[in-house]
Amino acid sequence: MSSYGREPLKREEQVLVIGAGIAGLCTALALAPTGRKIVILERDDEPPAGDTDEAFRDWKRKGVGHLRQSHAFLARLHNIIRDEHPELLADLLAAGCREITFADMLTEAQRATYQPEPGDHDLTILTSRRTTLELLIRRYVQRQPNVELRSGTLVHSLTTTPSNGGPTVVTGVTIEDADGRSDLAADLVIDAGGKSSQIIESLIEAGAPIREDTETAGILYFTRHYRLLPGVGEPPRGKIPPSGDLGFLKFGVFPADNGCFSITVCVPEIEMELRKAIFHPETFHSICLQMPGLAPWLAPDVSEPTTKVFGMGDLHGRWRDLITEDGKPAVLGYLCLGDALVRTNPLYGRGCSFAAVGAYVIRQALDASEDPAERLRLYDAALKTEIRPFFEDMRTQDRSAIRRARAALTPGYKPRLKARLAQSFVEDGIRIAVRSDVGLMRQAMRGFHMLEHPSAWLKKPSNMMRVLGYWARGKKANAAAYPPNPGPEREALMRGLGLSPEADMRSDWREAA
Repeated sequence: MSSYGREPLKREEQVLVIGAGIAGLCTALALAPTGRKIVILERDDEPPAGDTDEAFRDWKRKGVGHLRQSHAFLARLHNIIRDEHPELLADLLAAGCREITFADMLTEAQRATYQPEPGDHDLTILTSRRTTLELLIRRYVQRQPNVELRSGTLVHSLTTTPSNGGPTVVTGVTIEDADGRSDLAADLVIDAGGKSSQIIESLIEAGAPIREDTETAGILYFTRHYRLLPGVGEPPRGKIPPSGDLGFLKFGVFPADNGCFSITVCVPEIEMELRKAIFHPETFHSICLQMPGLAPWLAPDVSEPTTKVFGMGDLHGRWRDLITEDGKPAVLGYLCLGDALVRTNPLYGRGCSFAAVGAYVIRQALDASEDPAERLRLYDAALKTEIRPFFEDMRTQDRSAIRRARAALTPGYKPRLKARLAQSFVEDGIRIAVRSDVGLMRQAMRGFHMLEHPSAWLKKPSNMMRVLGYWARGKKANAAAYPPNPGPEREALMRGLGLSPEADMRSDWREAA
């Protein structure tokens, strides 16, 4: 994947960034070293002035509905921070953020024979509560001499010049703040306003030919936060991982900062009874206790809950194009990144990394040309190389998960032979090979962490032969590589919760499944 080398800035530019979430902050991280004047416009008020616990408890972020969902920075973003902003990484670690290394991700059997290699340090995750990550990055960004962050500032609209038959040309924004309404001029406006950004929506409504490709991710998210009791450490990692996929439910533990952790449970949209019940803390807790990998984290002498259950819906995969089908700019003087441009299922943890990669691609485009149309073409082409393969990969997985969820609710459903073979290749071939072979795990993780194309490792003939070899051995020979059952069957879980397993079953889903 791309490096982030810079050329000298040819002229000073004024850049307005809409939104001070992760995407907006990453834009400042990318552009501040170039000397450009960066003004970040954030509609929410300043965060609390205290520590990270106060930020988690009291920070009001109406513009970030997923503020208290589980978060982690994949290796691609961790490496950007490590290499471009080492002082920021030091700040994050000093505040309690966690680095989870490649060795930490290995199975118990793999750890017994693991020999580190030079590139393993590039496969490190950075994890924490979202409020801690955002607070520390924000404070670092505000220390940069050419960055100004204005809180309590709503971007009302874009200011534009007549298009004369061509694309709309953006010249700045109209803002509303404590002093009233006013205009701000800019050489470039960057929209990092998130999935609910009204700015790109206003462009579309005004007729800008911005194309959109969208479909549901098919799930809902539910998260609860916990803190380890004083003097108690995290449960040791054993044979039963604290994460799993039951087909009708996915779950995982997210270690965080300062003795905190969160548990996220994902439920298919079509599981109506389960998704209604899981909002109750008692039900959420009961579900987690039925997962052998989660139960040790929730023992009464290990941790205690610190929040209610936070839900998140309206999860869609979405790709927007700022270039028309015939290769012309849909708008000039305006770029967009993060959830406003590309949205994915948060299950895969790539949203923040997408935003960071987009920010550094913007920097490359700005440094390569002063022509707004050429900058947009460069940006669009780089996004299709750097991000689109992961978007397509995740959409394929979402579609598969939706089919599995429907199958679970289809009475008497039996998958076709082709579907059974495909599922077996993934579960009995790829997953077993990766869990058995450290070399394959290492290469697969490079794709997972966006360091190379997501399927590059499997396209190598030698790797494919090794995967096929594990698959051909059969389940009996590979028995030691299979993880223990991560949780109960759907019927047992539903009955244990006092819910009807048949409530959402529909025969008309048979064909779709």
